[in-house]
Amino acid sequence: MKLTGSLDILILLAILVSIPSLITANSAVVVTKENFQEILNSNELLLLSFYTDWCRFSQILEPIFEEAAAKVHQKFPEPGRVILGKVNCDVEELLSDQFDILKYPTLKIIRNGLISNQEYRGQRSVEAFVQFVEKELSDPIKEFHRIDELTNAEVGDGMVIGYFASKDHVEYDNYRRVASLLRDDCRFLVGFGDLTKNLRPPGKNVLIFRGDPSIRNQKHPYAEYSGNMTSFKELTAWVDKVCLAMVREVTFNNAEELSEEGLPFVLLFYNKKDLSPIQEFKNAIHAQLENETRVNFLTADGELFKHPLFHLGKSMDDLPLIAIDSFVHMYLFPEFKDIHRPGVLKKFIDDLFSGTHHYNFHLALDAQEKSESTIDPAEIPPVVRESKFKELMPSKHRYTLVNRTRDEL
Repeated sequence: MKLTGSLDILILLAILVSIPSLITANSAVVVTKENFQEILNSNELLLLSFYTDWCRFSQILEPIFEEAAAKVHQKFPEPGRVILGKVNCDVEELLSDQFDILKYPTLKIIRNGLISNQEYRGQRSVEAFVQFVEKELSDPIKEFHRIDELTNAEVGDGMVIGYFASKDHVEYDNYRRVASLLRDDCRFLVGFGDLTKNLRPPGKNVLIFRGDPSIRNQKHPYAEYSGNMTSFKELTAWVDKVCLAMVREVTFNNAEELSEEGLPFVLLFYNKKDLSPIQEFKNAIHAQLENETRVNFLTADGELFKHPLFHLGKSMDDLPLIAIDSFVHMYLFPEFKDIHRPGVLKKFIDDLFSGTHHYNFHLALDAQEKSESTIDPAEIPPVVRESKFKELMPSKHRYTLVNRTRDEL
């Protein structure tokens, strides 16, 4: 999860207080600029629907969201746990601007008072909303009871391990809050008492990060937290830094969210029958492009994304292959094996931002249009295709889109 803006401006909360007068058993809470801060300060989880009365998608969602709010309140009636709220963007323009709402309805998630750019993008049904809340309020940390469980634990993209004297400690409470916020970006484990006494200094609690052992040259293969463990801000920043994977998997479930980050996709299309190219791709990125922030590095199951492959004139038999999708055009990387040649993949990305790919696109078009062209066919750049992943961006068939424009490559 990428946090909005600097962590210096994130809203931090330490104490949960109750405001039962704002909660009804039958409906979502109406959120206004007057009560927003109080609601924010008082709840572990907020799911806010930003809507307008005239938006037909908002109208479709309203009765579903209201029923979900009632069921969530019935399941979690205790004050301070969760609120499903709604914000009328025509009335609450300041709140709409604060959350940078670009489409209706937008469902924003706020955990422990921390405003991020994350949205709810799952199924819009009563059952799905209730299941989402149940998952969000479940314990994000798995407790281990034997040291050998650590040895056999699956690290995935990364794992944070806590060695604590006991559960009854403010530092562990803070660890749980951070784990709840970043549960989708990392795995979290914890051990207590005598089990961990040889793994931490006497009277001290320790947090370490363990990176994916299959990736060479990664930036954070191992790290120990040295900051203030009672500081939600500091601990969140550290976990976010070590856990955010450089290479992520794109799926139909997260493509919309990834596209809204606004960065072009550098995609590895792979065949599930051979996963070795994924490790090669990750190793190349970590070794050569660890400071590259202009693009999103992603892996894509070729079977799942057959349509973009077909659009590129490729099939499963051509995998693995790499392409850039700029949300305007798709550009094909010549040979997958060239990722091992220092500088080649970087130049491929640089050529996007220098305009070289775009120039070659027009050069290829001109060559095709001139039947009398004397250009050697071998020198004509490959045909560039229109973006396919832009179709996975927020759709006009799901949202009413605000008329704002941005420059795109």
